Amino acid sequence: MEENDAIDALETLGLSNYEAKVFTALQKLGTGTARDVHRVTDVPRSQVYGAAESLQDRGLVEVQQSKPMQYRPVSLEAAQSHLRGEFERTQEKAFDYLETARKQRGDGDEKQEDIWTVHGDTSIDGRVEQLLAEAEERVLFGVGERENLAAQMADQLRELSEAGVRVVLIADDPAIETQFEESDVVVFSLPEDKPPGDDPIGRVLVVDGETVLLSVRGDRDSADLDEETAIWSSQTGIAAVLIQLIDGGLGDSLDV
Repeated sequence: MEENDAIDALETLGLSNYEAKVFTALQKLGTGTARDVHRVTDVPRSQVYGAAESLQDRGLVEVQQSKPMQYRPVSLEAAQSHLRGEFERTQEKAFDYLETARKQRGDGDEKQEDIWTVHGDTSIDGRVEQLLAEAEERVLFGVGERENLAAQMADQLRELSEAGVRVVLIADDPAIETQFEESDVVVFSLPEDKPPGDDPIGRVLVVDGETVLLSVRGDRDSADLDEETAIWSSQTGIAAVLIQLIDGGLGDSLDV
């Protein structure tokens, strides 16, 4: 990492540009005056004092009351701890407000909308985990030929099964089947007469017969296009129709 990258990272953690540059300069100097800091940075000498004072307030710099004043950075371990604490407190404040704002929606709950689109593996993983967490009776979860089942999600399916939720998993990978050998999760393989081809299906999730999520992938030969995209809906006419189509396509053998 270059010095400019480190300064950018410190700014991301909450320092101003001058603060980040002064703190970085003091790491090089060990101990120095405002003049010393000015010589190794492009921070105006008149601005070094204010930046150093702010760093002192943050617990990142110690000041020796001499003439001229000497500045010394705290240890990197202490600095990391201070910045992490500030970041976590700021994050907590922000998300506390966002949670309050979300609760103020009242009847404007997202489930009242017809259909939602989610892009990217990470976002879809999060949505799947949230929908699974809401399951009370039954879960049908199918993964396409090109999908893996993350350990965290497999644990969640096992936990649901242990809690009394009927969990049916459809996969065509023996490695996935072995993950559930000692659990009550019911695992089915895809039919042997399944048409061959490059299947774009990503994941299929049905929860309690009222929530559905379907995902597809793009061109598997292109890293740029091989991104998962999902749609999901709950307690809507669209969800009911999609679930009926899924149940009809699977037949009665899965008892879902």
